[in-house]
Amino acid sequence: MTDLETWLIIILVLGVIVSNLAVLKYSAKFKMTQFGKGSKKPTSNSDNSDQPDKLSDEEKQTSQSQTNAEKNQVSMFDRKNYFYPDLPKGYQITQMERPIVGEGSISINVDGVEKIINITRAHLEEDAGKSIHDLFDGETGVDLNRAGTPLLEIVSEPEISNAKEAVAYFKAIHQLVTFLDICDGNMSQGSMRCDVNVSVKKVGDTVLGTRAEIKNINSFKFIERAIHFEVARQIKLLEKGESIVQETRLYDSVKNETRSMRSKEAANDYRYFPEPDLLPVVISDNELEEIKSTLPELPKQKEIRFINEHNLEESEAKILASSKAMANLFEDASEKTKDSSLIAKWLVGDVSALLNKDNISIEESKLSSINFAKLIERISDNTISGKIAKSVLEEVWISGDDIDAIIEEKGLVQIQDESILEDIAKKIIDANPDQVNAYKGGKDRLFGFFVGQVMKETQGKANPKSVNDILKRFLSNK
Repeated sequence: MTDLETWLIIILVLGVIVSNLAVLKYSAKFKMTQFGKGSKKPTSNSDNSDQPDKLSDEEKQTSQSQTNAEKNQVSMFDRKNYFYPDLPKGYQITQMERPIVGEGSISINVDGVEKIINITRAHLEEDAGKSIHDLFDGETGVDLNRAGTPLLEIVSEPEISNAKEAVAYFKAIHQLVTFLDICDGNMSQGSMRCDVNVSVKKVGDTVLGTRAEIKNINSFKFIERAIHFEVARQIKLLEKGESIVQETRLYDSVKNETRSMRSKEAANDYRYFPEPDLLPVVISDNELEEIKSTLPELPKQKEIRFINEHNLEESEAKILASSKAMANLFEDASEKTKDSSLIAKWLVGDVSALLNKDNISIEESKLSSINFAKLIERISDNTISGKIAKSVLEEVWISGDDIDAIIEEKGLVQIQDESILEDIAKKIIDANPDQVNAYKGGKDRLFGFFVGQVMKETQGKANPKSVNDILKRFLSNK
């Protein structure tokens, strides 16, 4: 076995270690900066102060209740002191000693195998500004509009073994916080993002390798790519006998590479001390019970309801209920058009196929619930055929344009006038006497040939049911 193969095996076992800046032994860190019920969205930098906007106790404890985590009914804030351009006041309000949520766990599924990832903690802190590296040649800009707004950081134990598991973990956290209305989960807008720490070591080593942190990755696809690149980078250095530097790196999605941003400090460099301007957060037993009693519908509950209310297959209901955005799209479309079975079929089939092809979530696509409902309606009312609907969906997927506008502009309205279809069918039958005789002689499969010829003649615009009925009638009279 070559050295490279040895490294690869180890990466599959202990490759991805994602950690918190404050404590040195964590493995996955997710930041959520837009909350559903108790906090304000940033408006402009003039609104910033030394105190984070309010994140409701309900949101904090809701995350705890669904990760089997410790209930920290008394939590405190600390100051983390460091200088960096994205935090001009020189310190960050965070929770070091007593976070709002303690140890817990969450289940992930990779290739049909379930694995439990333990969660170290979830703590509340204020966000920093956003460093912008790609707008100015040779310079970095800083956007301070989000500085001071609250974020909830969820930190896992070092138990994630590869890029697939990291993405599965991220998706599990994303599903949880979106279903519970803690966060809208919009990664493209920075509402949820991920810091990934990667470390590798050889078989038999007892000490984890030096880690490098990749900051603020904001898509499932980029998490996987960044990990693969960083793993390969570290292996290459170690194979050459060089050392891994503990540092913070950024991922460039255009070049598909990670680059060094700054060296990484240890916990004592931050000079933590209790935040003097904020009181401890105390959550009573009664408040905890009230939060538990008002939890929203979770995926399994949605799955059961979809089966009972819409008569869906279990497999369809499971897929639709797995994502809040997908479930909402299904329910929104069901309100606008009543063919739930057809809606489910298209979401589970063609829409999911496009999502997988582009490796994006439904929120990142250009398909709105209004447009999707229109697509289903146009299939149901026979304006377009199923085949034409597929091409319309692909057009909407790229452009986001209105369904009816696409149908009209491209002349895709289905031909339903039976007199027109009868003329075309007669022409096809008269032009193919040998196939007619063979069909009459018992070769029933040739019926598909006639259907195909009619559809070809009409460029796929003929109503399939009408075509079938007309051809059966004409051929039986031959």
